[in-house]
Amino acid sequence: MIVIVMGVSGAGKTTVGAALAHATDSVFLDADDFHPPQNVAKMASGTPLGDEDRWTWLDRLNGELRKHEAKNEPAVLACSALKAAYRSRLLEGLSRARIVYLSASYEAIAGRVATRKHKYMPASLLESQFRTLEPPSGAIEVDATLPVDEAVRRIVAAL
Repeated sequence: MIVIVMGVSGAGKTTVGAALAHATDSVFLDADDFHPPQNVAKMASGTPLGDEDRWTWLDRLNGELRKHEAKNEPAVLACSALKAAYRSRLLEGLSRARIVYLSASYEAIAGRVATRKHKYMPASLLESQFRTLEPPSGAIEVDATLPVDEAVRRIVAAL
């Protein structure tokens, strides 16, 4: 099974995704590690990425997920995947994949990102993330404000 843990910056994708991967004996992949340098520089400067910035990155992630599925190796990907088109690109060609959506209010997430230091994603981009967000249908939706162990327990039960 391939699981994509999605949500806005600060929702806990990496933390929950890594814990889920550990709990399910899966490989963990963080989409942030796959961004080309020009995307990282753009975000670090406070400029949101556009669709044209994302396509090559999403295709690269899809390729990674396909490799794991071909080897029958479960994987968990932490990725914002904010738009339906992005999720479609990520899921293309995968036969056993699920989306987990970490959802929370702008206020709850803003409180988190105000106190953290991300390697290149400034808190100033949070508004653009919420504007871009197209909540998924058919996903496993989990409250991003839950303790990590409880979020993972609910995800595993839903899978």
